[in-house]
Amino acid sequence: MTLWLIPQGGNQKRHRLIDPSFKPCFYVHGPEPRLRRLGQALAARARLTCALTERANIWDGQGLRVLQVSVHHPTQFASLARFVHRYDAGLQLYNSDLMLAPRYCWEKGVFPLARVDVEVSECTGSPSPSGFGMKNPSFANPESRVPNPEVRGIECRDDEWAIDYELPPFRVMQIRLEGLAQVDPKHGRRGALEVEIDGEWRVLDDADEPVAVGFERLLRTHDPDLIVSEWGDSTLFPGLLGQARRRGLELSLNRDPACGGTVQRSRARSYMSYGRILFKGSTTTLFGRLHVDTQNSFVADRCDLVGLWELVRVTKLPVQYCARTTTGTGISYMQMELAYRDGVLIPEQKAEPESPKHPDELLLADRGGLVFPPRLGFFTNVGELDFISEFPSIMARFNVSPETVNCRCCPNAPRVPELGYRVCQRRRGITSRVVERLIAKREGYKARINAGPVAAVYDRRNGDEDIAATDVAPRPVGAGAGLKPGATDQRHNYQLRRSALKWLLVCCFGYTGYKNARFGKIEAHEAINALAREKLLVAMETAERAGFRVLHALVDSLYVQRAGAMRADYAHLVREIEQRTGLPMALEAVYRYVVFLPSKQSPEVPVPNRFFCVPEDGEIKIRGLECRRHDTPPLVARMQREALQILAEAHDFESYCRKLEEAREVLERYLARVEEGSVGIEELVISRRLTRPANGYKHASATAIAAKQLARAGVALRPGETIEYILTDTDSNYADDRVRALTMWESWRGYDIEEYRRALREAFKPLEQFAGPREPVAQRSPFSVAAPRP
Repeated sequence: MTLWLIPQGGNQKRHRLIDPSFKPCFYVHGPEPRLRRLGQALAARARLTCALTERANIWDGQGLRVLQVSVHHPTQFASLARFVHRYDAGLQLYNSDLMLAPRYCWEKGVFPLARVDVEVSECTGSPSPSGFGMKNPSFANPESRVPNPEVRGIECRDDEWAIDYELPPFRVMQIRLEGLAQVDPKHGRRGALEVEIDGEWRVLDDADEPVAVGFERLLRTHDPDLIVSEWGDSTLFPGLLGQARRRGLELSLNRDPACGGTVQRSRARSYMSYGRILFKGSTTTLFGRLHVDTQNSFVADRCDLVGLWELVRVTKLPVQYCARTTTGTGISYMQMELAYRDGVLIPEQKAEPESPKHPDELLLADRGGLVFPPRLGFFTNVGELDFISEFPSIMARFNVSPETVNCRCCPNAPRVPELGYRVCQRRRGITSRVVERLIAKREGYKARINAGPVAAVYDRRNGDEDIAATDVAPRPVGAGAGLKPGATDQRHNYQLRRSALKWLLVCCFGYTGYKNARFGKIEAHEAINALAREKLLVAMETAERAGFRVLHALVDSLYVQRAGAMRADYAHLVREIEQRTGLPMALEAVYRYVVFLPSKQSPEVPVPNRFFCVPEDGEIKIRGLECRRHDTPPLVARMQREALQILAEAHDFESYCRKLEEAREVLERYLARVEEGSVGIEELVISRRLTRPANGYKHASATAIAAKQLARAGVALRPGETIEYILTDTDSNYADDRVRALTMWESWRGYDIEEYRRALREAFKPLEQFAGPREPVAQRSPFSVAAPRP
């Protein structure tokens, strides 16, 4: 196993070490005679150690007699596991397809980005750098040809569950192309390469020298530990490598001399998830350095690099892999680490099928959380009560885990409401233990955040925190990422870390019912949903008994109202619900007013997730409006936020109507800008995700037209990719004149003034839904329009 260490001072040489003591093992289950023959066949192929031993089965806790195969050379681990499959397909393998880097961390008690003490072997004739808690730190410069020293001992001096921790002193390089960051360069965006080091941006183009030559010089001069890029995976690095290859130059992207100039590449792919077609771009992984592409990283995109560092620490996944994989993989490896430490066998793939059910049982069990439609209208003095991480809290509080539901050892265990499933009383579930630590750490961050004022986190992709009703300019690459000590507000970092942990908790629930999850079991998923439904009903009943009116209930949250109620009354209700349900609950906010909006298609039909609320502190909470949608032009989203910011100053229905007149002035100003043609084209961009190949569209929708334009220009598009276009003349009889792909737009084409004015008016309509000239209809049922409530 190869390790890279950064000395504590940060300005010294980075060290490459080899740990020869790592001998990963996998297990094989089957009849003992066949296992003995397998051991003999394996010993004839490679250096390894085989021994019969006993390990626990995850589902019943009983011991299984297995063959333990310890591989002396980790590079042979995967090939030997594949050999077992070919040798005897009837044998069952365990722990055989796990990544070796996390396995090393589990065995040695370390994790990526941790502070460690390392004892190394002596290396004659090598320099003797100082620091980073090393004993006998005399070893070779990794760039030299002196053999690398070996690790004799490693000890972690850090805790992945710590709230306050020190990040490594990275040397950082940022790279990007000129122009709009959200536009994929593969779609035709061109520009010079911009490189940032120590706060100074440099522009590289082919005017003076080839870009690859200039980039190589910067790499060798500054030797960064971390390269943060925009579109580096799919465009920048492949382009730089291609230019270097044509000129006979070898880029030193890798710092590891054993890898030379060869980087690890993976192919792009389209896939289906929860009924949506998504696209996963190609990846470029470096050796001896870290590379994070913010346009190809779910976590870095939503939670900045601060959130990525948090996930790397708790999941123990390699940084570059963690940046590009799903949070579900992270939660799976956390579960597998606990299983590894418990001596529990980890199956190669899911092996626990769904139990047979009668159709009536299936109809009862296969349901999600409860949603009660909101009462439409304008409501004042509304409290929002939220269960804190409800589904994970249910797993932790009631020990709901795939191996604990309907266990064989507790026939008289308490039953899950509605379903009658049993939950084990003897064993603590692996999933339950994972989530309780995540919940505790997330609450620790919340306590630090509440210790003082903290700015709202702007998540352009609808992440953990609400969008404030302010216009927030996009941050540059890596800004606010904790790359330099004191570079950002610490409370802001706590907010980002907390948001990252939320995604782990969300996936933890989903993976209990995921068909390919190793420890998945649909009965656990159904049990969690059943308990959530029961607890929400208990919470509603408690609120109504206390004289509160339930306006809306959405899976894990309640919106309640009582005339004259103060914040203390809502807080008392929260404590009462906690006592009755056994789940933690928080008073999320007391809103000055809430506006629950109807469906766009029918003004008398409510929808669960279309409303906006103004709490006591004035920051607005938005759900389902245009400024929360990915495909809304920035101009329209900005107008709606500005108007909402004005409306957030209102305290009741009368003042809301007065403020609405001011908000209409905002709308008129934006309409005038569109009319006079002073709007920058970047403010009019519409982004849409492709659901099929460009030639697979049968109707001339705006998305189809733009996709076919790019395809004719030689751009290879895949389902799930996002494209950007401008509305140019939507009434034209010629399809290509209606819209234009952004990278193919020319200034003489202009934009469709009336269509963008219409979009602005449509975005303003929800704000005047219940304040128009006509009298609102009196409320007759939960589905009718409520009269405005001053």
